[in-house]
Amino acid sequence: MDLILRPLEPSDEVEFIAALGEMENFGFYYETGMSFVDYLSVLDRALLGEGLPDGHVANSLFVADVGGVVVGRLSLRHSLNDALLTVGGHIGYGVLPAHRRKGYATAMLHHALPLAGELGLTSVLVTCDEDNIASRKIIEACGGVYENSYTLDIDVPKRRYWIDLV
Repeated sequence: MDLILRPLEPSDEVEFIAALGEMENFGFYYETGMSFVDYLSVLDRALLGEGLPDGHVANSLFVADVGGVVVGRLSLRHSLNDALLTVGGHIGYGVLPAHRRKGYATAMLHHALPLAGELGLTSVLVTCDEDNIASRKIIEACGGVYENSYTLDIDVPKRRYWIDLV
């Protein structure tokens, strides 16, 4: 599979705007009407943990590119705060509806693990909704070891998995 994870580039603007309409939370920190150049600057600052909303940590946003087509996005949080340790985890991913069921999510998570290691992480937490069997299989295929499920103060219980990077 020729999937690569890469940062958004100025040439991705049209695909990015289209993806916003297809998938909720495709563009973290994007605000309606924001210029794409300004959005890329926001993402650059997010890498350093600057200018983030309360409760957010330094993070990287990648798009999954297959043959020059954006098929999804992945966020990699550089550290965990209490909320992320409970339900959010280090890595979140999503595949655009037209590209689902092609193995892209598994490839995205697999490709993200060395990137997490480059940040100095030795293990990563990945979570999914309790009833999301597809995501469970993806996480387990990438080495995820189930720790527990979290149910307090949330609408949908979350399964918590750790993936060892060493």
